[in-house]
Amino acid sequence: MNSCITANTVSTEKKPRIGIACLVQKEGKVLLGQRKGAHGVGTWAPSGGHLEFGETVEACATRELLEETGLEALSLRLGPWVENLMEDGQKHYITLFVFIDDFRGEPALLEPDKCEGWEWFTWDNLPQPLFPSITSVIAKEPALFY
Repeated sequence: MNSCITANTVSTEKKPRIGIACLVQKEGKVLLGQRKGAHGVGTWAPSGGHLEFGETVEACATRELLEETGLEALSLRLGPWVENLMEDGQKHYITLFVFIDDFRGEPALLEPDKCEGWEWFTWDNLPQPLFPSITSVIAKEPALFY
């Protein structure tokens, strides 16, 4: 994470994107998938995606979770946010985290072009490498995860 964005890194042509990350938790574990086909290939990340115009954070999290895993979120709790420059500064993301502790269903791989598969991990034994926003949120708010 770049904690200081200077005027030299700001581009008038590019704009930051807002990402939503769904931290689905069950029995002390978090659901992560290994990314493929987009930036962060090979890294482990939660379900999530881009916030659409006019969409609430909660609606986006609910939609993305269902589209990617087949899980139906029954409770949503807003968490922290982080900021990352990725792809050698070519992508700028603000990621908003949403905790989902109550859901219906079992994780299924519904977008095999974007993810290798879904697995449960304990917070003290996460796979590597992690997607940058996960690394950043753990560094920013470690008490939420351990």
